[in-house]
Amino acid sequence: MTSRAHRPQADVTQLLLDWREGDSLALEKLMPLVVDELKLMARRYFAGERKDHTLQPTALVNEVYLRLVDVDRVEWRSRAHFLGIAAQLMRCVLVDHARGRLTAKRGGGAPRAVIDLDRILPEGRDRDVVALDDALTDMARINPEGCRIVEMRFFAGLTREEVGEVLGVSETTVKRKWIAARAWLFRQLQAREPEAPE
Repeated sequence: MTSRAHRPQADVTQLLLDWREGDSLALEKLMPLVVDELKLMARRYFAGERKDHTLQPTALVNEVYLRLVDVDRVEWRSRAHFLGIAAQLMRCVLVDHARGRLTAKRGGGAPRAVIDLDRILPEGRDRDVVALDDALTDMARINPEGCRIVEMRFFAGLTREEVGEVLGVSETTVKRKWIAARAWLFRQLQAREPEAPE
């Protein structure tokens, strides 16, 4: 007999499988089971943001939902896999929003969209979300698995065990690659930081 503690995860997995098989109602049934985790992910994104940011966590979750509706068949495997995809979508939404604001207000002294990278960088500082996306895009070209680990660990808040489950690797491998990816990102973001005027 399945305990109540395990039912929601089992329900999520079954709904993901139903969605993969073409059940269009499965996403509607899935969202109430994962919305709290998605909101937690969104709050992580906004940890270092200004209070008057024009995009709020609830709006971010809503936008992710709309993008999920448009996702063509994905080989959904588990709750962790779903949250990994949701993390990628959140990153895309935030970057699109930041780039749109920069384009609209270029030269107008608009504040940059920043994100708190305490959990990625050893010295945890705010960084421009566009610079972070550029660095992650570069990382994806040379180290796609490292990029996915950063997205899942930082943005989705998945444990090393959950990331290992999604990627099909050991927890030790995830730990080693997470450390290497953080170090690479730290160097890249330092190199991209504009020099202070003299």
